[in-house]
Amino acid sequence: MTGPKVSVVVPAYNSGPHMEKLIDSLLRQSLPPEQFEAVFVDDGSTDGTGARLDELAAAHPHLRVVHIDNSGWPSRPRNIGVAHARGEYVFFADDDDWFGAEALERLYAYAAEHDADIVIGKMAGYGRSVPRELFRKNRPDATLANAPLIDSLTSHKLFRRSFLNEHEIRFPEGRRRLEDHAMVVRALLLSKRTCVLADYVCYHHIRRQDAGNLTAGRLEPVGYFTNLREVLDIVDAHLEPGPLRDRLHRRWLRNEITSRLRGKRLLEAPEDWAAAVAAECGRVIRDRFAPGVAAGLPALQRAITALTAQDRLSDLRRLAEWEAGIQVRARLDRYRAKRGTLTLAVTAMLESGDQPLTLDVAGDRRRLVLPVDGVDPEMLDVTGQLAGARVDVVVGRKGGGEEFFLPVERSTEELPVPGAGPGGVRLVHHATAQLDLATLNSGRTEGTWLLKARVSENGWTMDKRLPLTLHYAADGAVPVLRKAPSGPRARLHRAVRRLLGR
Repeated sequence: MTGPKVSVVVPAYNSGPHMEKLIDSLLRQSLPPEQFEAVFVDDGSTDGTGARLDELAAAHPHLRVVHIDNSGWPSRPRNIGVAHARGEYVFFADDDDWFGAEALERLYAYAAEHDADIVIGKMAGYGRSVPRELFRKNRPDATLANAPLIDSLTSHKLFRRSFLNEHEIRFPEGRRRLEDHAMVVRALLLSKRTCVLADYVCYHHIRRQDAGNLTAGRLEPVGYFTNLREVLDIVDAHLEPGPLRDRLHRRWLRNEITSRLRGKRLLEAPEDWAAAVAAECGRVIRDRFAPGVAAGLPALQRAITALTAQDRLSDLRRLAEWEAGIQVRARLDRYRAKRGTLTLAVTAMLESGDQPLTLDVAGDRRRLVLPVDGVDPEMLDVTGQLAGARVDVVVGRKGGGEEFFLPVERSTEELPVPGAGPGGVRLVHHATAQLDLATLNSGRTEGTWLLKARVSENGWTMDKRLPLTLHYAADGAVPVLRKAPSGPRARLHRAVRRLLGR
């Protein structure tokens, strides 16, 4: 092979100091410099970004810069970056994000091993959501039918460059929303092999506190949902009507519509703007989504879809006020450390205010109880989704970002709700989890790790921190609690020290 293995394409505009973390991560890559390049495309910056990039390129031959007139959006710089790229694969990065030290080496090796057109590396989010379920495990042959790929539509992926060129896959240019979706969903539909690398955090994705990201501003409703319809057109051009198309459409109904019209997100939005968004959402639901799209959503989102399609904004607000009070109640039942493994048992449930989340029992059917009238009872039926209601135990690095699901054994029981009548029950979830103390994050354990109970139930996924913290020593070889805590945590500390012979 001639040329680098990987080209990292980075659009940059007035990046300032926010770019330095990305630069540092590129200079620390385990992949040798002669095997990758970074192509920074300076989109007409007016601060010192252009000069900083020129300085960088002069000092590091594998880091290059292209200067263009300002386009005002990331799409054209990304496309120009692909035109200048020489790598076998291309990765699109943002100027304020950063890579794990082994990211490019691991991504390329995984792509080469499986002859992949696309590799999606595990992401860590800081003020941003990332597709948690997608990264539950490595997936060497992921498809839109067998994996939740549709939940990952940002451009931060590894693409075979010849694949992009063969199909003329590029970002739509101009100031438009969902440009990532338009490019990525077409690529996923055309890819012969897509892989998910989930056992190493490759990419750290941040939402800056100053909202400095180019596309971070509040959406303009008509334009935004026009762009959403264009993305749906791409799906429809590749798939016939049916269950798979419905499942893909469901991603936009869930993430771009119902998520905007629920809980605190709706309540905290300016009223006039929220009304305009709800009106556009109602039009999209009526015009574009087959009945099977909403039917596959959890009951709460089905109810929101119905209320939105009927332009019942006041009921949406009433439902949002109720949902804003929902939280997880979790209890750590027991824990022990033995033979290098920490075992813990938890119990968790959802509640609204001080009341459990209630299901109404009618024979063998279960329906979610909501504080609004006039919703078809069939839309509130959760019977078929009870098997997916559960609690997971997650370990995450303090400060956010890296997190991993622990192996668990689970059970769920129905218990009566006091005062809810003979038909009112709540779901109570139990899990026993195990953590290999030495191999967390493939042994890259230095620092502080928090344990959380994560409840997934009827459309909610919510976390509650557990009263355990793991501190790992700087040598990276053996986990150690740095200081003895008091109370129940002291027992865990002593157990870990006995385990390690200290």
